[in-house]
Amino acid sequence: MRITVNRKAHFNAAHRLFRSDWSDEKNLAVFGKCSNPHYHGHNYELIVSVTGEIDPETGFVMDMKVLKGLIKTEIEDTFDHKNLNEEVLEFKKLNPTAENISVVIWNKLRSKINKTLDLSVTLYETPRNFVSYSGE
Repeated sequence: MRITVNRKAHFNAAHRLFRSDWSDEKNLAVFGKCSNPHYHGHNYELIVSVTGEIDPETGFVMDMKVLKGLIKTEIEDTFDHKNLNEEVLEFKKLNPTAENISVVIWNKLRSKINKTLDLSVTLYETPRNFVSYSGE
């Protein structure tokens, strides 16, 4: 029997959507107000989902205290109250769209979670705009 456990987290971050090889006019046309050269921020909500077999000894798919710690050290400590473009290495050359942020989060967590477990992340940029990524 496979079951999914979920952990919700939160971080605040600023970013600017833009391509340095495009003019300001083209960035504005494609990314709108999100291309503001002075940046803008979001209150991101993150749901990390781990799916696998229930361990017969512990009754856990994954110890939620361990998952909570991983999210804190790998994601919250890295992204919270940061300018993603300026302060997070992965976004020095990668446009910090919700899609790209979710892939970066997944990659950071994937290397720390048992490979027998499936991992998915859902990132809410706003209450109505969100993306999901499961490594596919």
